[in-house]
Amino acid sequence: MKQLIKNITLSLAGISLLAACNKKLDITPEGAPTSGNFWQTETDAISGANAMYNLFDDENFYGRGYWWFINASDDMVTGRVKAEGDNIKNFNSNFIGGSYTEGQWKMRYIVIKRANDVIMHVPSIPMDAKLKNRLLGEAYFLSGLMYYELAYTYGDARAGVPIVKRDSLTGDKPIPRSANVNLVYDYVEQELKQAAALLPYFDTYSADIYGRPHKTAAFAFLSKMFLYKKDYANAERYADSVILSGKHKLLDKFADVFTIANNWSSEYIWSVYSNSQGPSGWGSILPGVMLENKGWGKYNGWGYYMPTKELYDSYEEGDIRREATILKPGDHVTFYGEDITYSSTNSLSGYQFRKYMEPFSYPAGQHLSPNGDHPTTDLNLPLLRYAEVLLIKAEAEIMQGKNADKEINMIRHRAGLKDVTGATLAELKKQRRAELAGEWANHHFDLVRWGDAQAAYAKPLHGVNGNEIWPARTFNPAIHNVWPVPRSEVTSSGGVVKQNGGWE
Repeated sequence: MKQLIKNITLSLAGISLLAACNKKLDITPEGAPTSGNFWQTETDAISGANAMYNLFDDENFYGRGYWWFINASDDMVTGRVKAEGDNIKNFNSNFIGGSYTEGQWKMRYIVIKRANDVIMHVPSIPMDAKLKNRLLGEAYFLSGLMYYELAYTYGDARAGVPIVKRDSLTGDKPIPRSANVNLVYDYVEQELKQAAALLPYFDTYSADIYGRPHKTAAFAFLSKMFLYKKDYANAERYADSVILSGKHKLLDKFADVFTIANNWSSEYIWSVYSNSQGPSGWGSILPGVMLENKGWGKYNGWGYYMPTKELYDSYEEGDIRREATILKPGDHVTFYGEDITYSSTNSLSGYQFRKYMEPFSYPAGQHLSPNGDHPTTDLNLPLLRYAEVLLIKAEAEIMQGKNADKEINMIRHRAGLKDVTGATLAELKKQRRAELAGEWANHHFDLVRWGDAQAAYAKPLHGVNGNEIWPARTFNPAIHNVWPVPRSEVTSSGGVVKQNGGWE
């Protein structure tokens, strides 16, 4: 995903017009442009479309805030004591109403509102037809993506999330949650299919519009959505739409995926990206959040989300991904142009993720935000990459009783591992964990949808020396398979938006 697009100026007027949020369901921002005072020219269309991306650079959108949910998995622990984050990891409802995750719902509905504005108003604007289709495709894509993220985060068979119809955007009455999550997934399908029909392939883009949605990104998220919906035939079908497009392939070396030079490689599908090089820096804050607290005196790392011994030990012997993913004491790494030996004065586990260290390797911090309180980098943080598409297809095949050896062995081969025959679901789970550790692919929700979370979280977590660093946790699938709706949304709706059962 991305925020600001290089050489396409994000209209400050458009941002101010679209910024404020409705008191109820955050559907109709106050002062939103109307057909009478905006949406008249091609410039308006571009400004309105650019506004859809404004929130992606917020540290809580694809950075620290949502990552407290991902941090609930057994792959990582809170590197430093942080009460709100610790409560989230422990499934303790005391975190509800806190600052980190409270805005997740609101921010995504703001993006949906802005996407809906584009979809409603841009068709009538006299402008270049090719550009019009692309902007509309972006809007359908972002609408579908936001609903998908809301759906699996907050929705289940008991209730989905509110679906804001584009023909009823003028009122401010709260909208109740849909009856179940599959209704939201059906809407996601509709939006992403329309996006795929309108969007071009990424390889037709010039560098000044890199980071915009493209056709195979829409196919890829359709595939992942169907995987979550347990519609395995369609998950396989849309994974094939990506694979058979011929537009993507695995890089030869796993570690090369996580380098600035390969931000836009053949493995790129969709990433957190920003080209804004102002005082707040670039893109996702996650690399800085995962960096050693205070960055060994050179940069303001925050020291959160540290790998566990359980993750380190889960790698098969000879798997080159382990050392490319995790730093352990005694490992060498380049930091600010110098070779250093990794050690930590604060990591609860003694480990750190290596995946996102490349931007910190250059002298003088040239690829880092100059704002140490917003420690972002210009490395694209992958939200969904081609390797995951292969694993989605493999899982869909296995769940249909088909052979998935081809896809599994493509992943194993790059990892330096021997081929397997008759790959099982257990092998698929192992490869997803090893390949996608520390990524937005979200191991926590993998465990949830596989039905493995309760057993996994009933075990304590350990550090590099084998000492217990996090006690066993109680995970009740009837409650904890979804996260609680933000308190502010329940309250401001007057109870129309109901809380998930068990989180009250």
